[in-house]
Amino acid sequence: MALKKIITVPNPFLRKKAIPIKEITNEIKNLLDDMLETMYNANGIGLAATQIGDERRLIVIDCGQKNDVSIKKEDDEFCPNPIKMINPELIFFNKELTVREEGCLSIPGYYGKVKRPNIVKVSYIDENNVKKVLKADGLLATCIQHEIDHLNGVLFVDYLSKLKKELILKKATKDYNKKNRN
Repeated sequence: MALKKIITVPNPFLRKKAIPIKEITNEIKNLLDDMLETMYNANGIGLAATQIGDERRLIVIDCGQKNDVSIKKEDDEFCPNPIKMINPELIFFNKELTVREEGCLSIPGYYGKVKRPNIVKVSYIDENNVKKVLKADGLLATCIQHEIDHLNGVLFVDYLSKLKKELILKKATKDYNKKNRN
């Protein structure tokens, strides 16, 4: 397994729409493992392939077995529950919305309150080429929607007010430029 570089705003690749995978190869399986390792290394709970500069429809998620517990808390034991999704598609979401604070490994250090459906069903193929449907609620539902948004070129800031979005993107771009100037 290998750590991948997570791209951040203002990289335009984050706005690219991912393409479906036609065949599950060993390279795809290895990439999913690399994505999980990269996500864990960055203390994240989800990662889309577009965040590492890959245009294929792949996401990995691990909200733990108790999916509403904050990940990596010092006093709680984290029980991993990794999910690898190939070609994920939302097939159901309820009308009831929940507001949850979201952050993103591609916009490090910035957060915003996002309103999303609190229950979803997602159809996907696992790494063994088995078609699955997963019903999720709580943090897992939010994470699935957030990562599928990445595959469609959408960032969590797109759900915020225009002013808040512009402020975060401007500051994050300034941080990026300052960091990469050295």
